[in-house]
This record gives sequence, structure tokens and C-alpha cells, in this order.
Amino acid sequence: MATKHSQPQSTFAKSLTSTSTNAPYFRAAESTEIPAYVTKCPSNGLCSRLPPDCMICNTNYSCIYGKPATFDCRVKPHVHCVDQNNHEQENFTINMTCQFCWQLPTTDYVCTNSTNCMTVSCPRQRYNATCTVRDHVHCLGNRVFPKMLYCNWTGGYKWSTALALSITLGGFGADRFYLGQWREGLGKLFSFGGLGIWTLIDVLLIGVGYVGPADGSLYI
Repeated sequence: MATKHSQPQSTFAKSLTSTSTNAPYFRAAESTEIPAYVTKCPSNGLCSRLPPDCMICNTNYSCIYGKPATFDCRVKPHVHCVDQNNHEQENFTINMTCQFCWQLPTTDYVCTNSTNCMTVSCPRQRYNATCTVRDHVHCLGNRVFPKMLYCNWTGGYKWSTALALSITLGGFGADRFYLGQWREGLGKLFSFGGLGIWTLIDVLLIGVGYVGPADGSLYI
């Protein structure tokens, strides 16, 4: 009876042995995986100048708005940085202004643009934009946020060209044709610029920027 049970026990022992030898192999394979954020992190650079995606900070939301604040941070795994003395470190501090990301100046973030809204309208139209904070800027809250922005895009029309056409060839509707306003251009063409009255009015309207491109864009 003892010899009959010895073989299953040895087989079970082998299975335990094979399992225990395979476990470190899988752990080693998992440890070699490099996270995606590592590509944004410069190697052996100053820790205080790392992008926010490369560190984890203990932010304090009770800081005074607009005042300088200091936060304790540590680098994420697989990120290597040094201090001022070129010594590798993991824990460090960063200095920043106490404010949320959506309160930053417009130069500190990049927003999506829209070409479906009218820039020349009264009141001036707005559109929903998605803004992303630049990598070197530190702030509180979400680094990607929505924001209502004024329509501000151009289709390549020059104000100086439109004004010059209005003064010289406005009686033939050249200024309106240039701006993409074909109906008004045909009206001026067949009425000889409204006997000169329409031409003078368009010179004033284009000069002050009241008449713009038909697609609703801004002059360049």
C-alpha cells in the first residue's frame, strides 16, 4: 500500500516544484514592462524639472490661492532623476503657484480649435474647447479640462487685400467676391456699386472690420 501511494505523492511534489520555479519567471516578465509615461521622462535630469506625468506629489488643496506653495513629490517607477549635486534621488520638493489648472494663463495650456463657429458675429460666438496643460507647468486638479473660448480662427483672408479691392474695384464687387460673398458681389456688379453709394459704405464697413469673410473667420 505504501508503494502505491508513493507515486502520486512524488507527482504532486513535482507539480509544486514546477509551479514554484515558474512563478519567479512570470514576476520577472512583469517587472520588465516599461510604462508608457517613461517616454515623457528625461533620464538623469533634474527631479524638480520632470513633467508632472513622471512624479507623484502630495498636493495640498488648502493652500492660499495665488501664493507660492511647496509640495513633497516622489518619482514614479522606472524614472531616474538627480538633484543639484548630480546625486540620484527619489523624494524631492517642487515649488509652484497655488492654483487650479483651469485658472492658468492662456500661455500655459493648449486648446482645440473650432472652424464651425462664426468669429464675425454680434455677440461674438463661443465654442466648447478641450484644453491640455503644457508638460513643464504644474497645477492642481485635472490637467485636461473643458473651457468656453471665443471663436478665433482664420481662413487666410487678408484685411489689407479686402480693403484695397474695396477702394479700387469695389464698384464691380471685387471686394465681396474676394470675401466669398457672391450674392452681394453680383449685386454690386450689376448695380455699378449701387451708383457709388454701396461702394463707399463697403469701404467704411471693411475698414472698421464690420464686414468679414463669408465663412465667419478672422482676417490675418
